[in-house]
Amino acid sequence: MEKTAIKNFAIEARKILMRSAEVQAGLYGVTKDGCSNPIQKGAGFEVYQTVAGTENRIYGEDISKRRDLVDAVNEIGFAQVMEKAAYTWFNRLIAIRFMEVNDYLPTRTRVLSSATGSKTPDIVTEYREVNLNLTDEDLEKVQMRIKENKYDDAFEYLFVKQCKELKRVLPKLFKKTDDYMELLLKLSYINDGVVRMLVDTIPECNFNVQDEGQVEIIGWMYQYYNTEPKSAAFGKKGKITKEEIPAVTQLFTPDWIVRYMVENSLGRLWVEGHPDTWELLKDNWKYYLEEAQQEPEVKLQLAEIRKEYAQLNPEDLTFMDCCMGSGHILVYAFDVLIQIYESMGYSRRMAVQEILKHNLYGLDIDDRAAQLSYFAVMMKALEYDKRFFNRDEQPQPQVYAIQESNTVKREQLKYFGAGLSESEKATALEQMNGLLDTFTDGKEYGSILTVESYDWELLNRFAGNMETLGQMNFDTYGINETQKKMLNLIEIGKVMAQKYWVVSTNPPYMGNMPLKLTALVQKKYVVEKYDLYAVFVKKCRNMINKHGLTSMITQQAWMFLSSFERFREDLSTDCLMS
Repeated sequence: MEKTAIKNFAIEARKILMRSAEVQAGLYGVTKDGCSNPIQKGAGFEVYQTVAGTENRIYGEDISKRRDLVDAVNEIGFAQVMEKAAYTWFNRLIAIRFMEVNDYLPTRTRVLSSATGSKTPDIVTEYREVNLNLTDEDLEKVQMRIKENKYDDAFEYLFVKQCKELKRVLPKLFKKTDDYMELLLKLSYINDGVVRMLVDTIPECNFNVQDEGQVEIIGWMYQYYNTEPKSAAFGKKGKITKEEIPAVTQLFTPDWIVRYMVENSLGRLWVEGHPDTWELLKDNWKYYLEEAQQEPEVKLQLAEIRKEYAQLNPEDLTFMDCCMGSGHILVYAFDVLIQIYESMGYSRRMAVQEILKHNLYGLDIDDRAAQLSYFAVMMKALEYDKRFFNRDEQPQPQVYAIQESNTVKREQLKYFGAGLSESEKATALEQMNGLLDTFTDGKEYGSILTVESYDWELLNRFAGNMETLGQMNFDTYGINETQKKMLNLIEIGKVMAQKYWVVSTNPPYMGNMPLKLTALVQKKYVVEKYDLYAVFVKKCRNMINKHGLTSMITQQAWMFLSSFERFREDLSTDCLMS
């Protein structure tokens, strides 16, 4: 694998996409210094002064997209919006490149390159035949751009259309929630830029699942994308901020370590309860360790535990990676689960459906990581079931980025719960406020947060039904966004509150924590407070069933430093009691 080329591309692509987003935002009067008002406004159009001093007239949908852009800047800040735009388009470019190389695109037509080796992407030369649901107006726009030799404009238009079409099969990666992102994109396949670098400098074999496989390329892309933000965070004085946590804590986990952890946790739990399947599984698991000789008393205890394991069906094997990054551990767990299902007579098609519905769960503090993990798991599903995108039922991976409740308008909660009884509504309001309290500043705490076991079905009914009496006023402005955020937090909260049979992860390592995170750790993780990885050792133990298993990577310092003496004692006691 060409890691140098991958690193160079990821670093440079981030710079290009960030600069491009800032330039594009400037065309709509949005800069780091603020959001300007239109210099002229009429029926169906607005005119803005650009940074270059020219005028930009916008119409129709672009007006609403610009308004969404301003709302986003006001909510999270200009820099964060530019960063979000950059990684959104970066992830989508990587996803489309991966899919076209492996012939996974539903259109079967390359978007960034050509099967013939031409520099002109096939989507540009074959746009009339490509099934992108283009209207006559769309076709006319593309044709006009090509006629005027504006090939890059035609390409960008078709690229965005392809992204919109992919929302059907990959809704969490190509979601339509941030339409303003389209205003911040500028792509070229002719000039030097992101597309040319991606296609020309990184060999196709790095993306091909039949060759080097998917996880490596996605994982290294993600880690290298964070290179400059990570250096900047470590190079400054003072505490790490919550926005910097993902960059300073993400590390790609080598393949052999992933296999070792998953085989000796998920694999072991299954085999110890179903030893008759071992002959069918052992050839696939190169890092599985046979059990050491045990004392008679221990053998008796293990025999009782294995009776519980024997009652488990493949659908019961809940597997969580609470610091999932780009999904490497989850993807290999998918492989192991497929093998377990097949050992019990399931077809691969059925196994894929069951794994996505029942087995795999993932959490991360970073939205970028969640997008890539989601994509990696979906591509693994497609690898095992080539017709997955065409199935009537397409379960979605249960992987989530931790969100925070800071921007939820609590004053609008009174409009929710239509159809509930008064007592149900009172209970739902109390629990909803409790959940919102838990996720306050959630982007700083991530999955170490402790979520209560609420009545999730009731909360979904509460948030899913609102009553505004048909009137939209100042009090109800943005209520649809409030509903979306609540439903998302309910979904994440449910996953965080439940117990799992296996938790396997490569946790973050960080001593110099942000202030609020430091305060929480010192209050709730007194023994483990010296490093974040130690906090996650306890968190993972708390996330499993009584006889569940954890597998983690940790630094070795906890084994001998005096500051971890109590940590060692508690860990030993915990293991003996379990």
